[in-house]
Amino acid sequence: MDIDKIMKELTLAEKAYLVSGNSSWTVGRIEGAGIPEIFVSDGPYGLRKQDTDTAEIYDSIDAVAFPTSAATASSFDKDLMFEIGTALGKECQAEDVAVILGPAVNIKRSPLCGRNFEYISEDPYVAGEMSAALINGVQSQDVGTSLKHFAANNQETERMYASSDMDERTLREIYLAGFETAVKKSDPWTLMCSYNRINGTYASENKWLLTDVLRDEWGYDGLVMSDWGAVSDRIKGIAAGLDLEMPGSGGVNDARIVEAVETGKLAEEDLDKAVRNVLNLIEKYHSKKREEVFDRDKDHEIAVHAEEESIVLLKNEDVLPIKADEKIAIIGGFADNPRFQGGGSSHINAHNIVSAVSVADSFGSFTYTEGFPYDGDRMSDEMKQQAVEAAKNADKVVVFAGLPDAYESEAYDRSHMRLPECQNILIDELLKLSKPVIIVLHNGSPVEMPWAEYVDGIVEAYLGGEGVGEAVMKVLYGKVNPSGKLAESFPKKVEDNPSYLSYLGQNHRCNYSEGIFVGYRYYDTKKMDVLFPFGFGLSYTTFNYSNLKVSVGGSAVSGAVDINADKIAVSVDVTNTGNMAGKEIVQLYISDKTKAAIRPVHELKGFEKIALNPGETGTVSFELDKRSFAWFNEAISDWYAAGGEYVIEIGKSSRDIVLTETIEVKGDAPVLPVIDMDVQIGDLLKNDITKNVVLRVMKEEIQKFSGSDGLEVTDMDPMTYAMLQYLPIRTLRSFTHMTNERVESIVAALKEEVEKVSR
Repeated sequence: MDIDKIMKELTLAEKAYLVSGNSSWTVGRIEGAGIPEIFVSDGPYGLRKQDTDTAEIYDSIDAVAFPTSAATASSFDKDLMFEIGTALGKECQAEDVAVILGPAVNIKRSPLCGRNFEYISEDPYVAGEMSAALINGVQSQDVGTSLKHFAANNQETERMYASSDMDERTLREIYLAGFETAVKKSDPWTLMCSYNRINGTYASENKWLLTDVLRDEWGYDGLVMSDWGAVSDRIKGIAAGLDLEMPGSGGVNDARIVEAVETGKLAEEDLDKAVRNVLNLIEKYHSKKREEVFDRDKDHEIAVHAEEESIVLLKNEDVLPIKADEKIAIIGGFADNPRFQGGGSSHINAHNIVSAVSVADSFGSFTYTEGFPYDGDRMSDEMKQQAVEAAKNADKVVVFAGLPDAYESEAYDRSHMRLPECQNILIDELLKLSKPVIIVLHNGSPVEMPWAEYVDGIVEAYLGGEGVGEAVMKVLYGKVNPSGKLAESFPKKVEDNPSYLSYLGQNHRCNYSEGIFVGYRYYDTKKMDVLFPFGFGLSYTTFNYSNLKVSVGGSAVSGAVDINADKIAVSVDVTNTGNMAGKEIVQLYISDKTKAAIRPVHELKGFEKIALNPGETGTVSFELDKRSFAWFNEAISDWYAAGGEYVIEIGKSSRDIVLTETIEVKGDAPVLPVIDMDVQIGDLLKNDITKNVVLRVMKEEIQKFSGSDGLEVTDMDPMTYAMLQYLPIRTLRSFTHMTNERVESIVAALKEEVEKVSR
């Protein structure tokens, strides 16, 4: 298409038409102008293509259900995410889908969010890195993605109306950082705004979000679309940077757009930007559209492999792997009817659902009894007794438990973290037999486990895609060595979660009162007991870490590192010290010791997965830059890294730090205090520039106040020094009888000095 020519020839009505979907799933198509149509489809862990507007949400094409993001995030494997993305991209080409709607990178603020199964992590670094890898995989096949839901969509309750209210530091560090990484590392073709308001303004008409941050700061030049039905005021949305409304409004908003341009309420220049972005998207797809085969059987194998890499072994008291000659009692409805995906717009019409029971014959001797159903909280005495009898005749008992579909889904949130009570009752009965009991969990987010201390094994399968049954059995029998680690913390109870008191909010506003202390940032800083920590996962082998090296430009770090000029290389050796091949996820955390700001005890800034044979040693490497050390400083509206001491931590989880190295960082220049009559003397003395002025112009007054010849803490008694630190400079009028003119002259001298430095 000749987009420049088309733009000149389009009528105002045609422009308005192009910035709205012409059906639930299609965009474009003006034959007279030579503009073809494109089709978009739900994702992000499978192709939920609907052929008609009238089809029900679960009436979609036969497709492959890959593991949900809750599962694949636990792989911590960027190459795996790229592989899944590549498969999805090929499927889209085969089905003439231009854009698959995903991935979803919203932060898991609370385990109660009904859509957590579709989200990646409680940690923005993990969310950004893993989503970027998936996007790059999809788009390697000349198919677009839609990074969503931008931004701060962390609950389903009132998601179309409620306001997510927080300070800018929290928004930048936690809720925007994953989007920023994905935009900069993978350049998604489209980005989808969320339903909710942010600090009172709908995301769909938030110019600060869609233009100032996304385009001007991050350099994004793709298309921004609405979530389905997220548009409130279409005119404000276009002016703010929302290009495409999905689905269309049946012409209602088209007419409003035309009227707004004709009356001057909307600049046609803003409309033209949106139209051009729509045309660019259509051209990008059609210029590289090709024939492709949707090989469902091949992609099914990718789905199985992905789940094998993602399963997390949470507990193993020498009961796993199961031996082929052991008699196993398999109990629980999920063993025969696995819950492998979540409900809502990402629900896939799966091609080949494999349950554990359907493949168990190929692994060993077993009996199966339902015990409790997969779809509710009910259990008859007969069902319970059958399960107990089956367990009595077994060497080991494997209970397939989890959350029924109705417990978590798009459009509503969970009210608690509990499993159906019938499952806990049956597990308690089985434990009375003194047989080894292993629990396999099918859930999209953390659950309470009142039996965790007493069972012998726990396998977290999450919602593992259509091949979950096969992958789980391979792990249980040691055909696959589990290597997943939790991308979210499992609190002991929901009340422990930092958002507990403010989650869901009231009066249509949700106050993110916990700020930056989300997930492990909170639990680890408070030293709070958790059920399982962030980054935790066991293996059938063991790993030893050694030889931590920190260097700049190939030389070991000596002296302060200028992180504005240099990147820091970190490497660590990992040795498989067991007798089975396995994979280890090495995690790098940074702990800020400068005390320049209130920060979590540490934050994840790197992860890598390494495969090792028994006795083999491999080296894992990381690269750190300024952002690895920085926090968002609202005083300067920018990322800021204070100079001082930082600790580089290498861990097996956020609670298992095995190697550390302390370094000195030459950070950004200290932020100067605001100079006025209320500035605290302590703030002036903390900064060398203002301290020198203070020493020059008001040394006598300070000495008079303190009764000391010196100005350092060692020269004064603790109470006097503490009082001095927090004295506004104006109070010297009262405590030293300084004249107002004298105070004003000191403030003027300080301002002059600060202005010189600023210039």
